[in-house]
This record gives sequence, structure tokens and C-alpha cells, in this order.
Amino acid sequence: MKIYFAGSIRGGRGDAPLYLQIIEHLRTHGEVLTEHVGDSQLSILGEDGLTDEHIHNRDLKWLTQSNVIVAEVTNPSLGVGYEIGRTVERGNQKILCLYRAQEGRKPSAMIAGCQSVTKAEYKTIEDAKRIIDSFFDRITTPTKPINT
Repeated sequence: MKIYFAGSIRGGRGDAPLYLQIIEHLRTHGEVLTEHVGDSQLSILGEDGLTDEHIHNRDLKWLTQSNVIVAEVTNPSLGVGYEIGRTVERGNQKILCLYRAQEGRKPSAMIAGCQSVTKAEYKTIEDAKRIIDSFFDRITTPTKPINT
């Protein structure tokens, strides 16, 4: 299974260590095409030496090649929203959006209100791993509900 992990890059790198933990867990379910999102050396300026056009085209190729999109949406990101929107438009991939509850903040209504996206709130990385496992179990055995 090919997995596209989406997390904030230019919108802020504060969650990069968390992204890495999620990516490491996602590897137990398949090939993660976007492992670089969890790289602590990646700055908010993005990938050095690559043009924006190159990144856009490469990432869209990965997005269309993937079977599943898992996005961590706690930190708002235009790029992650764009990736989710493009995927929803195609309508042929499963999408999981993970977010941590924060006082006075909640996910975008465009994500929270989208019926094509599975949304799940978590508190700890262990919660996130359980949600991910349940999501993958459900998409490989469609009659099972996701336990959040």
C-alpha cells in the first residue's frame, strides 16, 4: 500500500518530531511516499535546491500514486488543505485527518464538514497510532468501524 502523509512544512515545523513518529508508524502499513515531511532538518523554507514547481509536480504525482492519504491537520497549512482538496475531488482514495484538540481552536470547517474525509481527534501519539491502525483495518476490511 502506498501512503501519502501530509503535514505542515511552510506553515510551521513545530510538529516535525510528531510527524516523524506518525510516519514511522505508517511504515508498518505500507510505503510512505512523503517521509521527508518528518525530517527535522527540513525548514519552513521547504526543500533546498528544488523549485516550487518541481515540488508541486512531484507531490501531485505521489498524491495520485498513493492509495491512502493521512494528514496531520492540527497546524493549519495551505499546502495540506490543497492536497486534501485535490484528493477529495478525485474521489478514489481514502483520507484520514488527525488533529489534537487545543483550547480555542478546532479544525477548518472545510475539513471538519467534509463527508469524504475521516476525521479523528487524538491526545497522545499512542492514541494516534491506535486510530491509524483502526483506519487501515477498516479500509482493508470495509465492514469494520473506525474506533477513535
